[in-house]
Amino acid sequence: MSIQRLFFALELPAPLQQQLVQWRADHFAEGAGKPVAAANLHLTLAFLGDVSAETSQQLQQLASRIIQPGFSLDLDDAGHWPRPGVVWLGCQRAPRGLLQLASLLRAQAARHGCAQSAQPFHPHITLLRHATQKVALPPRGFHWQYDVSDFALFSSTFSQGRTRYRRLARWPLPSSSGA
Repeated sequence: MSIQRLFFALELPAPLQQQLVQWRADHFAEGAGKPVAAANLHLTLAFLGDVSAETSQQLQQLASRIIQPGFSLDLDDAGHWPRPGVVWLGCQRAPRGLLQLASLLRAQAARHGCAQSAQPFHPHITLLRHATQKVALPPRGFHWQYDVSDFALFSSTFSQGRTRYRRLARWPLPSSSGA
């Protein structure tokens, strides 16, 4: 039986990935933590864990039935979680569309045996890992906004000391009228 480590996420556009990498380099000391590769920057909606091919197929079918308008995401917040050693970028006010999409995907995942964290959903993009020392965060005033028009399913593999994410499927979110 084929098992893959999977998660649903928002994929960041390549230009935004590059902007965030440059911003990170400009605002965090070199030894602050291990930078996440530009291609791996994403916003996780639902972590699925190790999933069989059959469960993956079922979850993909359910994802294809989600009808929800796209939304705008404003990345204007940053923080440091010392215990897991994560420096993150997120939004001060998560849009309702993001919260609804994550809730739908997490509920479907839980119904199919993919344990979900008891922690409330905190939308974020991991910028640095292994940041266990106190990290100086940049002053407020940073801001990136982009329109989210789809979500995707990714696999995660670790080999040769590197984590790689590969998009397996993508689903559109229709344009929202007036948003």
